[in-house]
Amino acid sequence: MPRVLIKLKKIKNQVKIKKPDFYEVILLNDDFTTMEFVVKVLQLFFNMTRPTANKIMLKIHNEGSAICGVYPYEVAETKVIEVINFAKQNQYPLKCIMKKSI
Repeated sequence: MPRVLIKLKKIKNQVKIKKPDFYEVILLNDDFTTMEFVVKVLQLFFNMTRPTANKIMLKIHNEGSAICGVYPYEVAETKVIEVINFAKQNQYPLKCIMKKSI
């Protein structure tokens, strides 16, 4: 029986792994949501200490908005939904948005 030689090509698999995009989660000021409720949101959803939450709440109040955290897309999206739902359940019009981090 004749021998068959098979020449195998070596193939290089180059996979480039892209780092995930990150998004800023931002709370917006309004005239109806209490400062105490904003502090509660910052503590519950962003794991901030009371002093840090107070500092961020004052920034939201004085400047109109503040970044509460920076997360991968899915985490940021979840935080935004949870904060908005919690605010609605408590009858506050608090707005929470996400913006691609630069």
